[in-house]
Amino acid sequence: MMDNGVSVFSDHICQLGEGPSYDPGSDALFWFDIVNGRLLEKGVGSGALKVHELGLMASALAIIDDARQLIATETGLHVRDVATGRLTLHTAIEADNPLTRSNDSRVHPCGAFWVGTMGKDEGKGAGAIYWFFKGELRRLFSDITVSNSICFSEDGKIAYYTDTSTGLLMRVACDASTGLPIGEPKVFVDHRKSMGYVDGSVVDRDGVLWNAVWGGKAVKAYAPDGALLREIPMPVTQPSCPAFVGAKADRLAVTSAWKGKDDKQRKLDPQAGMTFLLDIPVNGRFEPRVLIA
Repeated sequence: MMDNGVSVFSDHICQLGEGPSYDPGSDALFWFDIVNGRLLEKGVGSGALKVHELGLMASALAIIDDARQLIATETGLHVRDVATGRLTLHTAIEADNPLTRSNDSRVHPCGAFWVGTMGKDEGKGAGAIYWFFKGELRRLFSDITVSNSICFSEDGKIAYYTDTSTGLLMRVACDASTGLPIGEPKVFVDHRKSMGYVDGSVVDRDGVLWNAVWGGKAVKAYAPDGALLREIPMPVTQPSCPAFVGAKADRLAVTSAWKGKDDKQRKLDPQAGMTFLLDIPVNGRFEPRVLIA
């Protein structure tokens, strides 16, 4: 373990590790190697790594119930049978557009799922952010280049998101009962003059937002007013997304990636693509279950 409480959770190298999601029922962390179409699973307390080949790009997982998960993929939302791994398309999202895929996504406290998309080549404005709730799908924001940082306050009254290409982390008021935005988004953090890019985020019980800084070798914690509270150095250049883990949700798991690096750059960043645990004081919380009907 490093002096700052960071240790390797899994040394499996992902080209684009993303979308960590913790299941408190099984004490397992799930995460994705997006571009290689893999879902990874490993117990936080103990257990061997399991690699599930999905056959398509996928980026986020939500729990429906003990037997089913909802997976955000390049063609839409699929129900995954936990016992067999079988995927069944539930709701198509941009399935007719082979140039886009899913990206950062998270469940609102009411059970709605915000799902981000983006161009597979990171084409400008090719993506969007959608709202899915009990079978209904709506597009919330268009002209998104890289959808990221989707997360919510515990009471469901605030949503956060970013288009990573802008350097601006946004905040918008939400209807707590539906997860739909109300009012206009406002800038929460202007990261344009800082090193790296705003990637995935989660919000703890105190309203602190924990953000993985892609290209910045750090995880940053922001107070509810946007003030920077602390910065935890990471052993990789491209940390991608955090998740609360453990029986008390009091630790952070953080994925990472080597995508975009040549051989020389990878030698300088040998742990790129591994997944890490941060043993730091965190007042975390478990993700709510998604309501599909």
